[in-house]
Amino acid sequence: MSDHQTPRVLLLAVGTTLVAAAALGQYSGPSSTTQYRSVAEVLKNPVDDAPVTLEGYIVKQVDKDKYIFSDGTTEIRVEIDAEDFPATPVNEKTRVQIRGEVDKDILNGPEIDVEAVTLVE
Repeated sequence: MSDHQTPRVLLLAVGTTLVAAAALGQYSGPSSTTQYRSVAEVLKNPVDDAPVTLEGYIVKQVDKDKYIFSDGTTEIRVEIDAEDFPATPVNEKTRVQIRGEVDKDILNGPEIDVEAVTLVE
């Protein structure tokens, strides 16, 4: 390649990169991220690490940080660390919102790794 062609090749490479980056940054439609609306949907099609936001009740504690959560139709095991609970005590009659991720456990079935529990008024 001659010296006078080098700047053109470099300019072409930079231009192509900028156009490709701009095309990627312009998409604003729906994504393929799984959106769950119920416990039944999580149980039917658990996608590991998929975000979950559900409302319902923590109906019982089954281990140190394992609980059973119900959205009123079905139940799922959830893992909640003590610091992720609200300051107000929660019992089986307290309506809450849980936010977290699906944990697709092969041996025990899917559960939700809860990152936050908030009270629902």
